[in-house]
Amino acid sequence: MSLFATKSIDRIRAEAASGGEHGLKRVLTATDLTTLGIGAIIGTGIFVLTGQAAAAHAGPAIVLSMVLAGFASALAGLCYAEFASTVPISGSAYTYGYATLGEFVAWIIGWDLILEYALGAATVAVGWSGYVISFLHDVGIQFLAALSAAPGSVITLADGSAVTAVFNLPAVLITVLVTALLVVGIQESAKVNAVIVIIKVAVVLLVIAAGSMFINTGNWSPFIPANTGEFGVYGWSGIIRGAGVIFFAFIGFDAVSTAAQEAKNPQKDMPIGILGSLVVCTILYVLVSGVMVGLVPYTELGVAAPMAVAIDAAKVKALASGSALAPLLNILPMLVKLGAIAGLSSVMVVMMLGQPRVFLSMANDGLLPGWARTIHPRFRTPYITTILTGVVVALAAGFTPINILGELVSIGTLLAFVIVSIGILMLRIKRPDIHRPFRVPAVFVVSPLSALVSFGLMAGLPWHTWERLIIWMVIGVVVYFAYGYRNSFLRRDTERG
Repeated sequence: MSLFATKSIDRIRAEAASGGEHGLKRVLTATDLTTLGIGAIIGTGIFVLTGQAAAAHAGPAIVLSMVLAGFASALAGLCYAEFASTVPISGSAYTYGYATLGEFVAWIIGWDLILEYALGAATVAVGWSGYVISFLHDVGIQFLAALSAAPGSVITLADGSAVTAVFNLPAVLITVLVTALLVVGIQESAKVNAVIVIIKVAVVLLVIAAGSMFINTGNWSPFIPANTGEFGVYGWSGIIRGAGVIFFAFIGFDAVSTAAQEAKNPQKDMPIGILGSLVVCTILYVLVSGVMVGLVPYTELGVAAPMAVAIDAAKVKALASGSALAPLLNILPMLVKLGAIAGLSSVMVVMMLGQPRVFLSMANDGLLPGWARTIHPRFRTPYITTILTGVVVALAAGFTPINILGELVSIGTLLAFVIVSIGILMLRIKRPDIHRPFRVPAVFVVSPLSALVSFGLMAGLPWHTWERLIIWMVIGVVVYFAYGYRNSFLRRDTERG
């Protein structure tokens, strides 16, 4: 059998329908899916990486980086929406690749999605840890510095002394809690996520409304700082590099597609969840990033909690001017940190929800061992792969710096977007007859453009990130030929004739 043999749409649909009462529960509505998307998107990108990308790459033009990343996300989102309505299976881009580009490409995507979902959750856990430690400091509790960051990180204490961190304990603890929630059930996880989404959207709107009253327009000038002579450090190349880094802020809408087998009406509701969450978050991102770089010089935002820094600056201006908003701004930093803590928790819920379902789909095709497709008899969740994902995320979050994690997640996500964008075009050509509840408009323009823009953002990322991606993919190829190739159900059925 060819490495690029595809799995028919009809077979994929039939296998999904065969789960019956022992399969995943279809309990999610369009509202649930939209809040899952918002829950995944609004997180580390806006609360952590926006400030760092502004400080290191784009300056005030981080707003343009947001627009560029949002545009790339919208193109990819249209492709995901068509796939998710046509092939409503939990495997997301992995399943789409299997239906259009063949088994080997599907495996590469599935392996790549580990970078997006598992390491994405780890990145968020590190950001969550930073905000929790900052919040504890505000209420007079000093967390043990040696247990607050990745090994080797140097933590400067209030008295000026320095401590070398051993591992990030808060990041590990939140991972354990989210893992336990996901094992219990998808409906319970969705309800928790919905409450958290309301809280963090309210916080972001409050930051935009209150912060906009104290913007110093001088902080926007020069809007595009002159390039330093190095690609990606300010100038237009910095905007591109910033978009590639901040692209992490937009991932999450694709994670909605991993819940397709748990949606009540996936053909109708999946496009609503994917595109609806993307539109809401893009608008909020552009507004809040503009406010942040207007409140403080962009060079001051390269910290673990940049939004809190921006609000602190607004508070100082409000007190100095005797503004009636001063009491609100006095407590807003605390609200921002609480919103960030809650918000990052919901991102972890969706990221860690997605990864086990990709593993489940790969195991259902024989590319992973049979235990990876085990469903809990009571909770109806893929509990073994959920626990495995929790272990991987905990290790990555506890022992890896956030900048390395963030760049790996961005390049992994962009690669998945490139492949999905190509796949949707190939499926239109190979199967024009298939029923598509949602169709990408102008697909012969949107699909290639989506692939090109996503690849362009990949090209803007540092070479060391590409090196790590290549090494990860080489490991994946070895695993495929050692296990997946020999145990593929599609290969087995083909050989039997």
